Amino acid sequence: MKLYASWTGTKRNLRALRENGWSLLMSPDTLKRCKNKTAPLWPDGTPAPYVLDNGAWGCHQRGEPFDEHSFMWAYGRISEDAEWVVAPDIVGGGEQSLELTKSWLPKLNHRKILIAVQDGLAPKDVDALMDSTRGIFLGGSTEYKIRTMSMWGKYCSAKDVYFHVARVNTIKRFRACQAAGADSIDGSGASRFACTAGLLPSAARQQSLFGRKG
Repeated sequence: MKLYASWTGTKRNLRALRENGWSLLMSPDTLKRCKNKTAPLWPDGTPAPYVLDNGAWGCHQRGEPFDEHSFMWAYGRISEDAEWVVAPDIVGGGEQSLELTKSWLPKLNHRKILIAVQDGLAPKDVDALMDSTRGIFLGGSTEYKIRTMSMWGKYCSAKDVYFHVARVNTIKRFRACQAAGADSIDGSGASRFACTAGLLPSAARQQSLFGRKG
């Protein structure tokens, strides 16, 4: 399972992330804080592997509507080398979120686009959108995420599409993601505290009897 941590400007934390095998989760907010407003680098100046989130979570935390201009700015600057991009969504927005996502899909030309699923959505709601260039980004509330994680894992396995789980910061939640067969997770804890950067990688190295990809 691949691990992504939110980008941080703290070099000590970036070094700890690299040493423990993390990749980086970029967003319009984090890109604006990068000195050169370009794809992220490790402290020694070498390129860091990364993905691009759409910034909806930051907007949600600030009580603001989705910032499409900031997303398109970030998409134009760093999407080309991103491993995948999350299509715009509305945190906890259910069908309204999916309608927003649908309106954006024709505008995004990338080899891997993840569709964020939110509270109230089920596989039948997104099935017509799935193909080899798309995947699932499990967002939404904590309750929705825990309740539906296994369902989404089984769906992604059956469709052979990528499965990512957002906001995973504990070993217990990490184990649940393993059991559900997630391809990757992201978390912010390792970005804020260098001493925690090794916790989930250590758990990842332990042999798991669950999950479609170990």
